[in-house]
Amino acid sequence: MNIKENYRYTKDHEWLNVVGEEAFIGVSDHAQGELGDIVFIEVPTVGEELEKGESFGTIEAVKTVADIFMPVSGEVIEFNDDLEANPELVNQDPYEKGWIIKIKLSNPDEVNELMDAAAYEAFAAH
Repeated sequence: MNIKENYRYTKDHEWLNVVGEEAFIGVSDHAQGELGDIVFIEVPTVGEELEKGESFGTIEAVKTVADIFMPVSGEVIEFNDDLEANPELVNQDPYEKGWIIKIKLSNPDEVNELMDAAAYEAFAAH
């Protein structure tokens, strides 16, 4: 299982990578492995302000559809357009090319409530 050291993680297997006042969000390597081959990603929330824990979209895999949740509160400012034609990027490179949305953080203190890499590794291993 691949885990990025400087990222933060949720119990729903989303990751957050903070860059200044913005952050990228995607699903972890563990999550994409559990989902299987991803065929479609829908994010109808670009431009919306969402609270921590709210769903911002769905991931459709061959066998299932899963909601994706906000790890922190923020405004969804961008969707990774590359995923429209190539949703499998989430399977191939979940932390770099397979990011799903970019947000403007509403409450940066919420980042500290998320698991660091070591805590997530222990959580995901169970």
